Amino acid sequence: MAGDVPVTDTPVTIDMIDAAAARIRGHALVTLLLSSPFLDAVAGRRVLVKAECLQHTGSFKYRGARAALSALPAGTLGVLACSSGNHAQGVARAAGELGLEAVILMPADAPRVKLENTRALGAEVVTYDRATTDRDALAAELAQKRGLELILPFDNAEVIAGQGTVGLEIAAQAGVAQADVLVCCGGGGLTAGIALALDARAPGLRVRPVEPEGFDDTAKSLAAGRIIRHPPNAGLCDAILTQAPGKLTFPIMQRLCGPGLVVSDAQVLAAMALAQDRLKLVLEPGGAVALAAALFLPEAVTGDTVIAVATGGNVDRKLFIRALQEGETDAHRPA
Repeated sequence: MAGDVPVTDTPVTIDMIDAAAARIRGHALVTLLLSSPFLDAVAGRRVLVKAECLQHTGSFKYRGARAALSALPAGTLGVLACSSGNHAQGVARAAGELGLEAVILMPADAPRVKLENTRALGAEVVTYDRATTDRDALAAELAQKRGLELILPFDNAEVIAGQGTVGLEIAAQAGVAQADVLVCCGGGGLTAGIALALDARAPGLRVRPVEPEGFDDTAKSLAAGRIIRHPPNAGLCDAILTQAPGKLTFPIMQRLCGPGLVVSDAQVLAAMALAQDRLKLVLEPGGAVALAAALFLPEAVTGDTVIAVATGGNVDRKLFIRALQEGETDAHRPA
């Protein structure tokens, strides 16, 4: 199913990203940019991996959550967020730090570790059936009924600005003038934020959104020049299975990003195994798609260096064991 969705030009600027960086400084971690000669051999070029899986709550989402919640007006009592787990945990932690109530709307089939961690961080979790429930309508109803501020996972200017701090760090750490920067992409908050930051601070670094096969709404939207919407569905890469890029994020990606890339589940599992073997990083499937593209789509990437953002590591134990068992750990490139 495809359809047009109206888009909105975003007010996010490099000044907002700098301001978000100042607000989250001392709270969010400056994550490492890692490399491995073994991964370079697989990819046929130098691969740099931005380890956002080592961020607080196990993903980059804490940055945007902390930035957005710290920008709320005085007197705000609580927040509501919708998430399969990573935005949920980021909002839950940030809300706890700032003394705010947090209610999180999560799909009932979200990974158990994400449900448990969100509750453990002090949030109230409300589950729903993603196949039969209108999540946005339910969120609006809950927010109004309980007087909560809705913090969208990507279509929020302050969230985008917070995620853009990853781009500021890449610009400072990469040490290269030109490279493709591959970003795991759901609704596009991280992709858009990094693109804005790099456009201002390292314009030779070009952002490329990466998605799993069958859920490549951003790649299709960029190719079509309009937002393409997919029906809701479940898949391996739960963290980035959005129905469409955001109304705020799409214009930024359309203006600043290169063509989208798409990887298979087999390539994702292989990337997870290689990240563990060669970098000692635990990645969830949705957090590994950018690395999968860097390793296994050599013809689609330009330059001698490629940068992949490893966006999250919140994976159930059984699924991680599956990745280690099924994922190729040598130089073979899975189809």
